[in-house]
Amino acid sequence: MPVATLTLELAIEHAQSLKDRRQAVRSLKDKLRHGFNISVAELDDALAWNRATLGIAAISSSTAYLTGQLREVEEAARRISVGLGCEIIDAFVDIVETSLDSEASPDTDSL
Repeated sequence: MPVATLTLELAIEHAQSLKDRRQAVRSLKDKLRHGFNISVAELDDALAWNRATLGIAAISSSTAYLTGQLREVEEAARRISVGLGCEIIDAFVDIVETSLDSEASPDTDSL
């Protein structure tokens, strides 16, 4: 079963404080969650007010579906970020195939 992640590096040039940064990041996260069936999390420690990293994850039975979905998510994030006064400076996708073998799961009968 494929699991896909999309990492977005954001530049928030208008942010003059942690509050400005947090507002832009939270708004982008909420809009992406609302528009797509994905998980979104902030990945960095908020050390710089004008930079942020978002991690987006999705799971499906189809690699082709995930590839298309994350492409749409990235395009939507680029459109939304312009309205929030930030810019996506880097984006990369990683798709990992996982197996659901019965050998991989722990034996619950012996617990």
